[in-house]
This record gives sequence, structure tokens and C-alpha cells, in this order.
Amino acid sequence: MRYATDFSDYEVIDCSGGEKLERFGDKILIRPDPQIIWDTEKKESRWKSADGRYFRSDKGGGSWEFYKKVPEKWEISYRDLKFVIRPTGFKHTGIFPEQAVNWGYMMDKVKNADRPIKALNLFAYTGGATLALAAAGASVTHVDASKGIVSWARENAAASSLADKPIRWIVDDCKKFVEREIRRGNFYDCVVMDPPSYGRGPTGEVFKLEEQIYSLLELVNKVLSDKPLFFLLNSYTTGLGPAVMSYLLSSTVGKKYGGKVTADEIGLPVSASGLVLPCGNTAILEF
Repeated sequence: MRYATDFSDYEVIDCSGGEKLERFGDKILIRPDPQIIWDTEKKESRWKSADGRYFRSDKGGGSWEFYKKVPEKWEISYRDLKFVIRPTGFKHTGIFPEQAVNWGYMMDKVKNADRPIKALNLFAYTGGATLALAAAGASVTHVDASKGIVSWARENAAASSLADKPIRWIVDDCKKFVEREIRRGNFYDCVVMDPPSYGRGPTGEVFKLEEQIYSLLELVNKVLSDKPLFFLLNSYTTGLGPAVMSYLLSSTVGKKYGGKVTADEIGLPVSASGLVLPCGNTAILEF
């Protein structure tokens, strides 16, 4: 399992009983996590002194309960990147901290490239990968179907002093955008894809990952340059384990370009136990 060891502003302090105790900067939050099916004793004192807790509703969704005064938003840092944290009604905070291991990988790859790099970040959310790529020197196209989420990503870029970097901010359905890029003849040296298990585009398009991932990879394959650097695919979908993702990349992008695929779980170290909490999978095709 791969995980970041240099994210000092974020920490999984403990996890038990379907919840994780997390530190975002100096704020302590408790959030549900369906993977935490063990019910170990909660000896860590900060379970009782957390700033806030998210409770799921039996009717779907949920809400936050704050025990102390928590600002509407605050910032945390990873390396030279800054992220605006904002607890939302869907339990999310605007960041998936486990992705830091991939941000570090991207930054190193782009910095060590001997040429200018054009990057495409699809299903780009609040821009963790976009910031990492731009900070390392790449020209980045950031695509997400949510206007509000793209605005949040731009806020993160400004906080990270990257607002003047060559980043294109696109609010669009990812598939339709790629189709247009093919017609325009635009190509990219690296691609990052972090598709949701299920989602809707800006005009109601339904996206189900298991049904569409193969054809989407075949499509995105057509916008890779003649000298690609890497192709990184993330998944939080249960049925898409590392071996399945490796096969998907090998049989689509790898079939055309060659290269070597590595696929692993990614996770977050847990301070109280010394174990690592699994948080999804990443497959990387390097050329």
C-alpha cells in the first residue's frame, strides 16, 4: 500500500466503530467511513474533545454537529500547496488527503521531465492534482462538471499562489470535453482521471463507472501525445481493485503506447495504531 508520510497538516488520529478521528490543521473532526468495521476501544482522548462530528441520517445525507466554534473555512498545507477546508453537508471537506501520495508522484515526474508538459486532469474536483502539476511546471487543463467545485479549485490555486499559472478551468462533462479535444487536435503528455463511482453531468448526464470506464479510457487514449509521461487512474469503487485497474490501463492505453503499469491501494497512516487505513486504489502507467 502506498501512502504519504509528509502531510504534516493532516492526520488520521484514530478510527473505530465506523468513524475516523481526523486533524485538519488545528481542527479535529469525526467523520463516518464505511470501511471501518472494527470496534476497537477508543482510548485516544481527542474523541471526546473534537471540534465537530458528522452524523448520517437514516433518510440519506446527514449533518454536522459542532461542539466548538469552527470557521466556515480554513487552510491547510501540503508541501507548498494550500487547500481551503470547508465542511460540507455531504461529510466532505474539499480534500481527499490520501491523494497526497499521488500529488508527490506527479510533482516529481513533471519536475524531472526534460521538456514542457501539458497535463489533463479529468473529474478534477477541488484541484489537488491540478495544483501539484501546475506547481511542478506543467500547463494544466482542469475539467469538472460542477461549477461550484471548479470555483473551489480556483480558490485553492489562489491560496497556493498559482492563480497566474497556465491552468485552464473547464466546467463540462468530461466525456464531451474529451470528444471536443479530439476534434480540435489537442494532445496531452499526462492524464489524471479520478472518476466518481456514480455522478451526473451539468445537464443531467448519468455516469456509472463500471459501465463506462473502459470506453472512457479508449476515448481519452486519443488525446495522449506521441511522447506521454504517465497516465494515472484513481478509483474508490469496490469492484475496481488494483488488478482490475491494471488490466484496464494495460488493455487500453498500454496497448497503444506500451509502458509499465503499477497498481496499488492507497491509504492513510493511523497514529493511534500504526496501521494504514485503505482509501481507494491507484493505477499508474509510466512510459
